[in-house]
Amino acid sequence: MSTAGRSRAEIAARVAADLADGDYVNVGLGIPLLVPEHVGSGKQVVFHSENGLLGMGAAPAPADRDPDLTEAGKGYTTLLPGAAVCDSAMSFALIRSGRLSVTVLGALQVSAAGDLANWHVPGGRPGVGGAMDLVHGARRVWIAMEHTDRRSGAPKIVEKCEYPLTGRGVVHRVYTDLAVFDIGPGGLVLSELAPGVGVDYVRERTGAPFALARA
Repeated sequence: MSTAGRSRAEIAARVAADLADGDYVNVGLGIPLLVPEHVGSGKQVVFHSENGLLGMGAAPAPADRDPDLTEAGKGYTTLLPGAAVCDSAMSFALIRSGRLSVTVLGALQVSAAGDLANWHVPGGRPGVGGAMDLVHGARRVWIAMEHTDRRSGAPKIVEKCEYPLTGRGVVHRVYTDLAVFDIGPGGLVLSELAPGVGVDYVRERTGAPFALARA
């Protein structure tokens, strides 16, 4: 098995590097929840959790866990100075009003056209959450995920999603353990390879054609 590419924490760090000072950012379940741990001290990013947190910090040490302070995935979290706590109605009003700079979400599948499927595997238990609001309310939608399915090895970037869609044509950028892709009117563009990964290796593990970014 190849050891090339990024770990889950390194994917999160790569996402954090692209966030701008002053961004308001929602983070979804999975790898996105690691992103707040990788923002440097020289950059101020305000993280949002759909259950009503604005100003969320990194996960706490076990000894510092507060059972009354959890993120949308029910994991323990922290609040930074100046943070606000609100009810779900206010939190979703913020999402729907277009005030979020970016939402970083996980995915089951992303299509070459930017379609996103991340809420339901047929035969499994549905989990809509707030993703459908987020992909239409945030100004940019970024996906942070592993390039292939852990169990089957099947590509998660595909020509057409097989799972029920969360949103059509909503994804702007995809970060995986192998690469970074941008999605525009012309489809998928490979903009960056992870350390130790080649283009052919990515092509073999991607279920849709892609172009290479111009140097």
